[in-house]
Amino acid sequence: MPKLSREEFVTRLKTIKMLALDVDGVLTDDSIYFGPDGFELKRFNISDGLFIVLAMRAGLELAVVSGRYSSATDTRMKDLGVRHVLQDMKDKTKQIEPLLARLSLDYSDVGFVGNEILDIKLAKKVALPIAVADAAQELIEAALYVTQEKGGRGAVREVLECYFEAIGKDPKSFMV
Repeated sequence: MPKLSREEFVTRLKTIKMLALDVDGVLTDDSIYFGPDGFELKRFNISDGLFIVLAMRAGLELAVVSGRYSSATDTRMKDLGVRHVLQDMKDKTKQIEPLLARLSLDYSDVGFVGNEILDIKLAKKVALPIAVADAAQELIEAALYVTQEKGGRGAVREVLECYFEAIGKDPKSFMV
């Protein structure tokens, strides 16, 4: 699939009403730390989190869609104020459809950032499929845009900086 230039990507972002994000490999660096008792830790990027908060304040609906459940994800998303946290379902299209219906949105209103082959089905349904720089090659081929940054290393901030450019707003104006 031909990729969008950065300028074309920014233009396409103007039509997006919701950005859905995978967690492992997008919001994290694809690493999970397990303790001997099963305690799980994940590394989230602080700048990604800041821009998530700013984008929500600017009016963008944000959803997290993850194939596996993680209490670490719940904790981080609560910390950021993300209201739509969908976890523990491998079929992400079935996972997100009730949310779209509840918000009166369609796949044509959605951008999705993923990194793995599990994300391909949803990427093929949304208006703006995005792969992080270190995504699986199969997802990169299905995506319209590939970030310069890797997952968990600022890829989400990169996408949201483009979103602010698209809507003509300075993200600093949404700081408290």
